[in-house]
Amino acid sequence: MISTAKAASSAILERDGRFLLVLRRNPPSADMYAFPGGRGEPGETPEQTALREFREETGISVRNPRLFSTYDLKTHAADGSVSSHFLLSVFRVEADGDAVAEAADDAAALGWYTVDEIRLLPVPQSVLECAERLDQDDSAGSASNPVLD
Repeated sequence: MISTAKAASSAILERDGRFLLVLRRNPPSADMYAFPGGRGEPGETPEQTALREFREETGISVRNPRLFSTYDLKTHAADGSVSSHFLLSVFRVEADGDAVAEAADDAAALGWYTVDEIRLLPVPQSVLECAERLDQDDSAGSASNPVLD
């Protein structure tokens, strides 16, 4: 049986080497930490979904969404059938430096985590992959652009 994928988006906000993650309250990633995000609403672009979900879950209005990655995510039931299927668009976003995040909506809690801390948290594989890629990009960038004294 072919499953019909639903559109979903999430957004990555990074500050000083830390990523904002929310502890999900609802399936499909209940009790896991993830980038703020969720299902698209009718007529919404993936970018609009990412901005809306981020604001709903953290209280922060983010801007300038830039597509970073996409994932075809399927969850299977015990009998092997597909229980959920999402096409996830992951965006990098920006926010004012003084914006304070507060858990709301589907977010039971939230926090700022380094890649090393994320590796110790219950997170979807897509979250860890994105954080590691960004961490590697940042490390490569700083190595190729040394600060001169």
